[in-house]
Amino acid sequence: MSDSDLIKLYSKHILALAAAIPHLGSLQDPQGEAKARSPLCGSTVTVGVALTDGAVSQFAQNVKACALGQASAAILGKVVIGLDRETLQQGRDALHAMLTKDGPVPSAPFEGYEVLLPARDFKNRHASILLPFDATLNAIDAT
Repeated sequence: MSDSDLIKLYSKHILALAAAIPHLGSLQDPQGEAKARSPLCGSTVTVGVALTDGAVSQFAQNVKACALGQASAAILGKVVIGLDRETLQQGRDALHAMLTKDGPVPSAPFEGYEVLLPARDFKNRHASILLPFDATLNAIDAT
């Protein structure tokens, strides 16, 4: 990876998101909890959730990931409260398609993922970017 590729990939916006991840920490009594890990880079995201009427009512995340994974966690963390599993799965699927199939940026309520468009060219980063969704979906499944 060249220096210019790194500069493009780790933009100021991505770094700003990585520095402001919502809902960091853990829930005292989560209904479901799960940890997702990228075997390629070792990044991990652990999520705790509580649901009310099938939608996320409480959410906490512990993010040990590269700046791209952290940025993804920040974007998801801003919108996760109030979403149900189906909506989250659709968001994950759209993000995966954006990264791997030149699909469009995920639509509302998942605004903000366009900042990660440069990561399309770095397949080794895709798993880290998807970790927040994977951990959240697994935590919901554990309820």
